[in-house]
Amino acid sequence: MEIILVWSQLAERQLRSIYDYYYVKASPSVAKKLTNRIVRKVSILEENPLIGQKEELLVDYTEDYRYLVEGNYKIVYWIQKQTITIAAIFDCRQNPVEMKNIT
Repeated sequence: MEIILVWSQLAERQLRSIYDYYYVKASPSVAKKLTNRIVRKVSILEENPLIGQKEELLVDYTEDYRYLVEGNYKIVYWIQKQTITIAAIFDCRQNPVEMKNIT
């Protein structure tokens, strides 16, 4: 079964925002390394889609949200048939209730 990875517009914007922030606050090298680590973490879903834990804060949604952690970031995703949608990249240093605004 071939898995298709899709990034939501929100997740793409968040990844870009992370890159831009660290580009300015740290260095271009740090920004690139961090965003590459996030993208590599997502790629493991192609082999193991159910590897992430269920996201308890999002159990009221119809999608079965799961997440992976990379550094300070929670990569929130859901699976529908053979498609994995990366819904958001949530900074775990934020108020967890803010995660409910990912849709």
